[in-house]
Amino acid sequence: MLKLRIHQTTPMPLQLNIECANGELHALVGPSGSGKTSVLRTIAGLRNPAHGQIECNGEIWFNAEEGSKTQSLALSPAQRSCGLLFQQYALFPHLSAIDNVKIPLQNTRHTHTEKQAIAQDWLERMGIGELALRMPNQLSGGQQQRVALARALAREPKILLLDEPFSAIDTPTRQGLYKTLAQLRRDLQIPIILVTHDLREAGLLADRITVIDRGIGLQTASPQNLFQKPRNSKVAELVGISNLFQGRFNQGKLHWQGTNIAFDVVDKNKIPADSIVAWVIPQSGISVSRTKTALTQSALVSEISTIGQIAVIQFSIPGSDQTVIWEASAAEVRRLELRVGIQVELELDGKQIHIMPLRPINDPRRFTTTAPS
Repeated sequence: MLKLRIHQTTPMPLQLNIECANGELHALVGPSGSGKTSVLRTIAGLRNPAHGQIECNGEIWFNAEEGSKTQSLALSPAQRSCGLLFQQYALFPHLSAIDNVKIPLQNTRHTHTEKQAIAQDWLERMGIGELALRMPNQLSGGQQQRVALARALAREPKILLLDEPFSAIDTPTRQGLYKTLAQLRRDLQIPIILVTHDLREAGLLADRITVIDRGIGLQTASPQNLFQKPRNSKVAELVGISNLFQGRFNQGKLHWQGTNIAFDVVDKNKIPADSIVAWVIPQSGISVSRTKTALTQSALVSEISTIGQIAVIQFSIPGSDQTVIWEASAAEVRRLELRVGIQVELELDGKQIHIMPLRPINDPRRFTTTAPS
Protein backbone atom coordinates (compact mmCIF):
# COMPACT_ATOMS: atom_id res chain seq x y z
CA MET A 1 0.00 0.00 0.00
CA LEU A 2 1.11 3.53 -0.78
CA LYS A 3 0.46 6.22 1.82
CA LEU A 4 1.22 9.74 0.66
CA ARG A 5 1.04 12.93 2.69
CA ILE A 6 2.85 15.92 1.22
CA HIS A 7 2.70 19.65 1.84
CA GLN A 8 4.64 22.62 0.52
CA THR A 9 3.96 26.20 -0.51
CA THR A 10 7.02 26.90 -2.69
CA PRO A 11 8.23 26.76 -5.45
CA MET A 12 4.67 25.63 -6.20
CA PRO A 13 1.85 24.70 -3.80
CA LEU A 14 1.48 20.97 -3.28
CA GLN A 15 -0.90 19.61 -0.68
CA LEU A 16 -2.15 16.06 -0.99
CA ASN A 17 -3.12 13.16 1.24
CA ILE A 18 -3.97 9.88 -0.50
CA GLU A 19 -3.71 6.12 -0.07
CA CYS A 20 -3.57 3.42 -2.72
CA ALA A 21 -3.86 -0.24 -1.76
CA ASN A 22 -2.06 -3.09 -3.50
CA GLY A 23 -4.00 -4.03 -6.64
CA GLU A 24 -5.79 -0.68 -6.64
CA LEU A 25 -5.61 1.96 -9.36
CA HIS A 26 -5.83 5.55 -8.15
CA ALA A 27 -6.25 8.27 -10.78
CA LEU A 28 -5.11 11.88 -10.46
CA VAL A 29 -7.11 14.29 -12.61
CA GLY A 30 -7.04 18.05 -13.00
CA PRO A 31 -6.23 20.81 -15.48
CA SER A 32 -2.82 21.26 -17.09
CA GLY A 33 -0.35 22.68 -14.60
CA SER A 34 -2.34 21.48 -11.60
CA GLY A 35 0.58 19.44 -10.20
CA LYS A 36 -0.40 15.89 -11.23
CA THR A 37 3.00 15.02 -12.73
CA SER A 38 4.76 16.70 -9.81
CA VAL A 39 3.01 14.23 -7.51
CA LEU A 40 4.38 11.29 -9.53
CA ARG A 41 7.89 12.78 -9.50
CA THR A 42 7.60 13.24 -5.75
CA ILE A 43 6.59 9.60 -5.21
CA ALA A 44 9.49 8.44 -7.43
CA GLY A 45 12.01 10.58 -5.55
CA LEU A 46 12.83 12.81 -8.51
CA ARG A 47 11.87 15.76 -6.31
CA ASN A 48 11.13 16.08 -2.61
CA PRO A 49 8.42 18.17 -0.95
CA ALA A 50 9.06 20.54 1.95
CA HIS A 51 7.06 18.43 4.39
CA GLY A 52 5.24 15.14 4.54
CA GLN A 53 5.71 11.41 4.43
CA ILE A 54 5.73 8.77 1.71
CA GLU A 55 5.33 5.14 2.72
CA CYS A 56 5.09 2.09 0.46
CA ASN A 57 4.36 -1.39 1.77
CA GLY A 58 5.43 -0.41 5.28
CA GLU A 59 8.75 1.14 4.18
CA ILE A 60 9.26 4.89 4.68
CA TRP A 61 10.64 6.48 1.51
CA PHE A 62 10.49 10.08 2.60
CA ASN A 63 9.87 11.90 5.88
CA ALA A 64 10.12 15.55 6.80
CA GLU A 65 7.97 16.80 9.64
CA GLU A 66 6.36 20.22 9.36
CA GLY A 67 8.31 22.80 11.33
CA SER A 68 11.59 20.95 10.83
CA LYS A 69 14.21 22.45 8.51
CA THR A 70 15.71 19.11 7.58
CA GLN A 71 14.55 15.84 6.06
CA SER A 72 14.85 12.90 8.39
CA LEU A 73 14.72 10.45 5.49
CA ALA A 74 14.74 10.68 1.69
CA LEU A 75 15.48 7.51 -0.27
CA SER A 76 16.95 7.89 -3.73
CA PRO A 77 14.87 7.01 -6.84
CA ALA A 78 16.81 3.73 -7.22
CA GLN A 79 16.05 2.77 -3.62
CA ARG A 80 12.32 3.40 -4.05
CA SER A 81 11.82 0.85 -6.85
CA CYS A 82 9.13 2.62 -8.89
CA GLY A 83 8.03 1.58 -12.36
CA LEU A 84 7.53 4.70 -14.50
CA LEU A 85 5.59 4.91 -17.75
CA PHE A 86 5.31 8.15 -19.68
CA GLN A 87 3.26 9.42 -22.60
CA GLN A 88 6.22 9.56 -24.99
CA TYR A 89 7.53 5.99 -24.46
CA ALA A 90 11.19 7.15 -24.01
CA LEU A 91 12.60 4.05 -25.72
CA PHE A 92 16.25 4.05 -26.74
CA PRO A 93 16.11 4.18 -30.57
CA HIS A 94 19.37 2.26 -31.05
CA LEU A 95 18.25 -0.72 -28.94
CA SER A 96 15.86 -3.53 -29.86
CA ALA A 97 12.63 -4.07 -27.95
CA ILE A 98 14.13 -6.77 -25.76
CA ASP A 99 17.28 -4.74 -25.06
CA ASN A 100 15.12 -1.79 -24.00
CA VAL A 101 13.29 -4.03 -21.54
CA LYS A 102 16.62 -5.33 -20.17
CA ILE A 103 17.83 -1.84 -19.16
CA PRO A 104 16.39 -1.90 -15.60
CA LEU A 105 17.98 -5.32 -15.09
CA GLN A 106 21.49 -3.95 -15.44
CA ASN A 107 23.47 -3.93 -12.20
CA THR A 108 21.36 -6.77 -10.83
CA ARG A 109 22.58 -10.23 -9.86
CA HIS A 110 20.84 -11.87 -12.78
CA THR A 111 23.03 -13.56 -15.38
CA HIS A 112 22.85 -12.50 -19.03
CA THR A 113 20.68 -15.53 -19.80
CA GLU A 114 18.34 -14.74 -16.93
CA LYS A 115 18.02 -11.09 -18.02
CA GLN A 116 17.20 -12.24 -21.54
CA ALA A 117 14.55 -14.65 -20.24
CA ILE A 118 12.96 -12.06 -17.92
CA ALA A 119 12.78 -9.46 -20.70
CA GLN A 120 11.32 -11.96 -23.16
CA ASP A 121 8.76 -13.08 -20.59
CA TRP A 122 7.55 -9.50 -20.09
CA LEU A 123 7.26 -8.96 -23.81
CA GLU A 124 5.19 -12.15 -23.99
CA ARG A 125 2.95 -10.90 -21.20
CA MET A 126 2.47 -7.69 -23.19
CA GLY A 127 1.42 -9.76 -26.21
CA ILE A 128 4.41 -8.74 -28.37
CA GLY A 129 6.91 -11.52 -27.73
CA GLU A 130 7.45 -12.02 -31.46
CA LEU A 131 8.64 -8.40 -31.79
CA ALA A 132 11.58 -8.77 -29.41
CA LEU A 133 14.27 -8.04 -32.02
CA ARG A 134 12.55 -5.11 -33.71
CA MET A 135 13.85 -1.59 -33.30
CA PRO A 136 11.52 1.12 -31.92
CA ASN A 137 11.07 2.72 -35.37
CA GLN A 138 9.73 -0.62 -36.60
CA LEU A 139 6.97 -0.65 -33.98
CA SER A 140 3.59 1.10 -33.89
CA GLY A 141 2.79 3.56 -31.12
CA GLY A 142 0.82 0.96 -29.21
CA GLN A 143 3.61 -1.59 -29.55
CA GLN A 144 6.17 0.93 -28.34
CA GLN A 145 4.03 1.67 -25.31
CA ARG A 146 3.81 -2.05 -24.54
CA VAL A 147 7.61 -2.26 -24.68
CA ALA A 148 7.83 0.74 -22.35
CA LEU A 149 5.36 -0.90 -19.96
CA ALA A 150 7.34 -4.16 -20.01
CA ARG A 151 10.49 -2.18 -19.22
CA ALA A 152 8.75 -0.39 -16.32
CA LEU A 153 7.77 -3.74 -14.80
CA ALA A 154 10.86 -5.81 -15.57
CA ARG A 155 12.49 -5.18 -12.20
CA GLU A 156 9.30 -5.98 -10.27
CA PRO A 157 8.71 -2.49 -8.86
CA LYS A 158 6.79 -1.87 -5.66
CA ILE A 159 4.55 0.68 -7.37
CA LEU A 160 3.63 1.58 -10.95
CA LEU A 161 3.37 5.26 -11.92
CA LEU A 162 1.61 6.09 -15.18
CA ASP A 163 1.84 9.63 -16.59
CA GLU A 164 -0.72 10.15 -19.40
CA PRO A 165 0.38 6.79 -20.89
CA PHE A 166 -2.46 6.40 -23.41
CA SER A 167 -3.06 9.96 -24.64
CA ALA A 168 -0.92 9.64 -27.79
CA ILE A 169 -2.52 6.35 -28.89
CA ASP A 170 -5.56 5.82 -31.11
CA THR A 171 -8.78 4.60 -29.53
CA PRO A 172 -8.71 0.90 -30.62
CA THR A 173 -5.10 0.54 -29.44
CA ARG A 174 -5.97 2.29 -26.19
CA GLN A 175 -8.79 -0.19 -25.53
CA GLY A 176 -6.32 -3.06 -25.89
CA LEU A 177 -3.93 -1.44 -23.42
CA TYR A 178 -6.80 -0.93 -20.97
CA LYS A 179 -7.36 -4.69 -21.00
CA THR A 180 -3.65 -5.34 -20.50
CA LEU A 181 -3.56 -2.95 -17.55
CA ALA A 182 -6.62 -4.60 -15.98
CA GLN A 183 -4.90 -7.99 -16.21
CA LEU A 184 -1.68 -6.60 -14.71
CA ARG A 185 -3.61 -5.18 -11.77
CA ARG A 186 -4.91 -8.64 -10.93
CA ASP A 187 -1.55 -10.34 -11.39
CA LEU A 188 0.87 -7.86 -9.82
CA GLN A 189 -1.05 -6.63 -6.77
CA ILE A 190 0.91 -3.40 -6.44
CA PRO A 191 -0.40 0.17 -6.12
CA ILE A 192 -0.90 1.93 -9.47
CA ILE A 193 -1.12 5.72 -9.75
CA LEU A 194 -2.48 7.03 -13.06
CA VAL A 195 -2.26 10.66 -14.18
CA THR A 196 -4.79 11.41 -16.91
CA HIS A 197 -6.71 14.34 -18.35
CA ASP A 198 -9.37 11.97 -19.69
CA LEU A 199 -12.21 11.72 -17.18
CA ARG A 200 -13.83 8.87 -19.08
CA GLU A 201 -10.55 6.95 -18.83
CA ALA A 202 -10.28 7.68 -15.10
CA GLY A 203 -13.88 6.59 -14.53
CA LEU A 204 -13.31 3.39 -16.50
CA LEU A 205 -10.02 2.32 -14.92
CA ALA A 206 -9.80 3.79 -11.44
CA ASP A 207 -11.05 2.53 -8.10
CA ARG A 208 -10.66 6.04 -6.72
CA ILE A 209 -10.03 9.44 -8.24
CA THR A 210 -8.36 12.48 -6.70
CA VAL A 211 -9.14 15.86 -8.25
CA ILE A 212 -6.19 18.26 -8.09
CA ASP A 213 -6.22 21.99 -8.79
CA ARG A 214 -3.24 24.30 -8.31
CA GLY A 215 -1.42 21.58 -6.40
CA ILE A 216 -4.23 21.03 -3.91
CA GLY A 217 -6.18 17.78 -3.59
CA LEU A 218 -9.81 18.91 -3.64
CA GLN A 219 -11.59 15.56 -3.34
CA THR A 220 -10.89 11.83 -3.34
CA ALA A 221 -13.78 9.48 -4.09
CA SER A 222 -14.93 6.55 -6.16
CA PRO A 223 -15.84 7.55 -9.74
CA GLN A 224 -19.56 7.17 -9.03
CA ASN A 225 -19.50 9.32 -5.88
CA LEU A 226 -17.25 11.91 -7.48
CA PHE A 227 -19.52 12.48 -10.47
CA GLN A 228 -22.75 12.36 -8.46
CA LYS A 229 -21.63 14.12 -5.27
CA PRO A 230 -18.76 16.54 -5.92
CA ARG A 231 -17.51 18.25 -2.77
CA ASN A 232 -17.92 21.78 -4.13
CA SER A 233 -18.64 23.68 -7.32
CA LYS A 234 -14.96 23.77 -8.31
CA VAL A 235 -14.78 19.97 -8.30
CA ALA A 236 -18.03 19.79 -10.27
CA GLU A 237 -16.56 22.20 -12.82
CA LEU A 238 -13.27 20.30 -13.12
CA VAL A 239 -14.94 16.92 -13.67
CA GLY A 240 -17.18 18.39 -16.34
CA ILE A 241 -20.60 17.99 -14.73
CA SER A 242 -22.98 19.60 -17.22
CA ASN A 243 -25.91 20.41 -14.93
CA LEU A 244 -24.22 22.66 -12.38
CA PHE A 245 -26.39 25.43 -10.93
CA GLN A 246 -26.65 27.85 -8.03
CA GLY A 247 -29.51 28.49 -5.65
CA ARG A 248 -30.55 29.60 -2.20
CA PHE A 249 -30.99 26.82 0.35
CA ASN A 250 -33.02 27.23 3.52
CA GLN A 251 -34.42 24.51 5.77
CA GLY A 252 -34.85 21.83 3.15
CA LYS A 253 -35.99 24.15 0.36
CA LEU A 254 -33.75 24.87 -2.62
CA HIS A 255 -34.72 27.88 -4.74
CA TRP A 256 -33.13 27.69 -8.19
CA GLN A 257 -31.30 30.95 -8.80
CA GLY A 258 -32.71 32.97 -11.71
CA THR A 259 -36.03 31.09 -11.75
CA ASN A 260 -39.16 30.82 -9.65
CA ILE A 261 -38.63 27.07 -9.24
CA ALA A 262 -38.04 25.43 -5.85
CA PHE A 263 -37.27 21.85 -4.80
CA ASP A 264 -37.61 19.88 -1.60
CA VAL A 265 -34.09 18.65 -0.86
CA VAL A 266 -32.85 16.55 2.04
CA ASP A 267 -31.24 18.82 4.66
CA LYS A 268 -28.33 17.12 6.44
CA ASN A 269 -27.82 20.15 8.69
CA LYS A 270 -24.39 20.85 7.21
CA ILE A 271 -25.32 24.06 5.41
CA PRO A 272 -26.14 27.32 7.23
CA ALA A 273 -29.68 28.63 6.88
CA ASP A 274 -30.46 30.89 3.95
CA SER A 275 -27.19 30.21 2.09
CA ILE A 276 -26.27 30.55 -1.57
CA VAL A 277 -25.06 27.11 -2.67
CA ALA A 278 -24.11 25.19 -5.78
CA TRP A 279 -26.13 22.15 -6.80
CA VAL A 280 -26.02 19.36 -9.36
CA ILE A 281 -28.41 16.69 -10.56
CA PRO A 282 -27.41 13.45 -12.34
CA GLN A 283 -28.95 12.34 -15.61
CA SER A 284 -30.98 9.75 -13.71
CA GLY A 285 -32.73 12.56 -11.87
CA ILE A 286 -34.06 14.20 -15.04
CA SER A 287 -37.25 12.99 -16.76
CA VAL A 288 -38.67 14.40 -19.99
CA SER A 289 -42.23 14.06 -21.27
CA ARG A 290 -44.79 15.90 -23.40
CA THR A 291 -47.45 15.81 -20.66
CA LYS A 292 -47.69 18.52 -18.01
CA THR A 293 -48.24 17.47 -14.38
CA ALA A 294 -48.02 19.13 -10.98
CA LEU A 295 -44.40 17.95 -10.70
CA THR A 296 -43.12 19.15 -14.08
CA GLN A 297 -41.60 22.39 -15.31
CA SER A 298 -42.14 23.63 -18.86
CA ALA A 299 -39.02 24.06 -21.01
CA LEU A 300 -38.09 24.65 -24.62
CA VAL A 301 -35.79 22.50 -26.72
CA SER A 302 -33.02 24.95 -27.68
CA GLU A 303 -30.42 22.60 -29.14
CA ILE A 304 -30.01 18.95 -30.18
CA SER A 305 -26.62 17.38 -30.88
CA THR A 306 -26.40 13.77 -32.05
CA ILE A 307 -23.29 11.62 -31.74
CA GLY A 308 -23.94 8.14 -33.09
CA GLN A 309 -26.91 6.76 -31.21
CA ILE A 310 -26.60 9.26 -28.34
CA ALA A 311 -28.29 12.66 -28.40
CA VAL A 312 -27.43 15.60 -26.14
CA ILE A 313 -30.42 17.92 -25.76
CA GLN A 314 -30.33 21.39 -24.25
CA PHE A 315 -33.51 22.73 -22.68
CA SER A 316 -34.09 26.41 -21.89
CA ILE A 317 -36.18 27.41 -18.87
CA PRO A 318 -38.60 30.19 -19.96
CA GLY A 319 -38.17 33.52 -18.18
CA SER A 320 -34.57 32.75 -17.17
CA ASP A 321 -31.09 32.20 -18.61
CA GLN A 322 -30.89 28.68 -17.15
CA THR A 323 -30.46 25.59 -19.32
CA VAL A 324 -30.62 21.87 -18.55
CA ILE A 325 -28.61 19.23 -20.44
CA TRP A 326 -30.15 15.82 -21.00
CA GLU A 327 -28.60 12.80 -22.68
CA ALA A 328 -30.84 10.28 -24.39
CA SER A 329 -30.82 7.60 -27.04
CA ALA A 330 -31.72 8.54 -30.60
CA ALA A 331 -34.75 6.25 -30.19
CA GLU A 332 -35.96 8.28 -27.19
CA VAL A 333 -35.63 11.50 -29.18
CA ARG A 334 -37.79 10.01 -31.92
CA ARG A 335 -40.34 8.68 -29.41
CA LEU A 336 -40.77 12.11 -27.82
CA GLU A 337 -40.66 13.78 -31.25
CA LEU A 338 -38.10 16.24 -29.96
CA ARG A 339 -36.98 19.07 -32.21
CA VAL A 340 -35.62 22.55 -31.65
CA GLY A 341 -38.28 25.05 -30.59
CA ILE A 342 -40.92 22.73 -29.16
CA GLN A 343 -42.12 22.79 -25.56
CA VAL A 344 -41.59 19.81 -23.25
CA GLU A 345 -42.08 19.06 -19.58
CA LEU A 346 -39.10 18.43 -17.28
CA GLU A 347 -39.25 16.73 -13.92
CA LEU A 348 -36.18 17.18 -11.71
CA ASP A 349 -36.09 14.73 -8.82
CA GLY A 350 -35.25 16.68 -5.66
CA LYS A 351 -34.16 13.46 -3.94
CA GLN A 352 -31.27 13.19 -6.40
CA ILE A 353 -30.17 16.81 -6.15
CA HIS A 354 -26.80 17.24 -4.46
CA ILE A 355 -26.10 20.60 -2.83
CA MET A 356 -22.61 21.78 -1.91
CA PRO A 357 -20.45 24.80 -1.11
CA LEU A 358 -19.63 27.25 -3.86
CA ARG A 359 -15.93 27.05 -3.10
CA PRO A 360 -13.32 24.69 -1.57
CA ILE A 361 -13.60 23.85 2.11
CA ASN A 362 -10.67 26.11 3.08
CA ASP A 363 -12.28 29.16 1.48
CA PRO A 364 -14.17 31.21 4.14
CA ARG A 365 -16.58 32.39 1.42
CA ARG A 366 -17.73 28.84 0.60
CA PHE A 367 -21.22 29.59 1.96
CA THR A 368 -22.64 33.05 1.46
CA THR A 369 -25.95 34.68 2.20
CA THR A 370 -25.55 37.12 -0.69
CA ALA A 371 -25.50 36.41 -4.39
CA PRO A 372 -21.97 35.37 -5.47
CA SER A 373 -19.93 37.73 -7.60
